[in-house]
Amino acid sequence: MKKELLSIGLVGLLCLSSGISVSAADYGVAGCGFGSLVFKENKGGHQILAATTNGTSGSQTFGISTGTLGCATDGLVQKEKVQEVFVSLNFNSLEAEMAQGKGEKLEALSGLLGCSTNGIAQLGEYTKSNFDVLYTQETTPSSLLSAVKDGIRKDAVLSKSCKI
Repeated sequence: MKKELLSIGLVGLLCLSSGISVSAADYGVAGCGFGSLVFKENKGGHQILAATTNGTSGSQTFGISTGTLGCATDGLVQKEKVQEVFVSLNFNSLEAEMAQGKGEKLEALSGLLGCSTNGIAQLGEYTKSNFDVLYTQETTPSSLLSAVKDGIRKDAVLSKSCKI
């Protein structure tokens, strides 16, 4: 396993030193990073391998920090897209966690929404007390994200703790 990780890391460094560049639109659901350069097809198995490669090599963090490996550093559009993808992929888990007002996925969403440490708990309290409004039979990932953002903007405490 260590040899595989070392190989992935060395190949990533070789790509960086050779000047390989891609645009942010070149990656699939696994996100930018070395894995997206190696496994370009946007199919389930390929994207699992891309995500695993990104995670084990640490290349996604590096790419986001430096704007390399297909990662954009342009901010707002990328930030909103990440939020949309996250909510879509974790929609069912978020439903359960928002009802409880706590959970790993809800904490991750609060981070994506720019919430401070205090804001995480406040967002949990908000989702728990407003669950019936946030989740209806018509709720979609997109409408959920919009409703949560609207709630943050309208809530005096949350708007100070979360920088959406």
